[in-house]
Amino acid sequence: MAEAGDDSQKTEEPTSRKLSQARERGQVAQSQEIKHLFVLFGALMLVGVFAPIASRHMVEGLYGFLSNLHRIRTDAGSLQQMLAQGIGDVTLVLAVPLIMFIVLAIAASVVQFGFLFQTESMKPELSKLNPLSGVKRLFSMRSLTELLKGIVKISIVAVAAFLVLRPEMGGLDSLPGTDAESIISRVWELSLHVLIAVTAVMAAVAMADFIYQKHTFLKQQRMTKQEVRDEHKQSEGDPLVKGRIRRIRMQRARKRMMAAVPTADVVVTNPTHFAIAMEYKPEMMAAPKVVAKGVDHVAMKIRELAAEHGIAIVENPPLARALYRNVEVDEYIPPEHYKAVAEVISYVFKIQQRAMPRTR
Repeated sequence: MAEAGDDSQKTEEPTSRKLSQARERGQVAQSQEIKHLFVLFGALMLVGVFAPIASRHMVEGLYGFLSNLHRIRTDAGSLQQMLAQGIGDVTLVLAVPLIMFIVLAIAASVVQFGFLFQTESMKPELSKLNPLSGVKRLFSMRSLTELLKGIVKISIVAVAAFLVLRPEMGGLDSLPGTDAESIISRVWELSLHVLIAVTAVMAAVAMADFIYQKHTFLKQQRMTKQEVRDEHKQSEGDPLVKGRIRRIRMQRARKRMMAAVPTADVVVTNPTHFAIAMEYKPEMMAAPKVVAKGVDHVAMKIRELAAEHGIAIVENPPLARALYRNVEVDEYIPPEHYKAVAEVISYVFKIQQRAMPRTR
């Protein structure tokens, strides 16, 4: 009942992260019918392309063998050599379909879910050795569904083969009276027709089964709303933690900014709401640079530090507001503010020069 309740709460579509993790474990949507279809296609290729060539070589070889029986040496060395040659020929003939079926089996998997190599499913699990778990899997709803699908598939294939062979039944009685080459040709023709029909039917079955398997897999991977929220927190970070980190960064940035206020040459104010501290070293800088800025409480702290270190404070509300909005800390003054800032800097430098004691 608990599992049913949990499944009923899985109403959210799986996220890309959930599907990626499932793929890493080897859990992907796949249809065995696609593999069967590729194997059938391989058999069709063998029968349609290679079977005539192979049968021709077999007939020619058999005729050659029978016509030269009197020339065959029966000593142990010759028989051993002939046996080795026969085994080699058979191995070579069987290697072609074997390699083809291996390649097609790999291609069937790649077509469904791409290249995937993982060892997670190869790890031994003690639960698989439990007879009770095996019995449960044997009589599970999934096993019953697969059994019914297998019965339906075999029935469809049998009907397709019967419909192809039925019109040809009448001509099979005359085959025993014909030569071997005609029999082989007729059997090849019928086999090819049956394979074409069965492959066409299996293509439709495989496509339907793949859609079903894809739907079933995505349904199994569905998530609860809580799982989606937890995953979002893991990927994006806990909002509380992110907020705390943001506050810490802001505090550290503010401390560094306040430490730079004593290096400023002038502070432009609003006069109480905004404060912009600027540094300008003509021999080193192409333009003045904002080293600190703030509003309200921070602006008051900047003014206090400026007063403690004897830095000039100039009231210019329009310029203070413009610099606060358009220039960030450690950025140089943009060209559109050159004129207004130059007037302030020039005014401050003149005051500083007047305050300096004159040398005689």
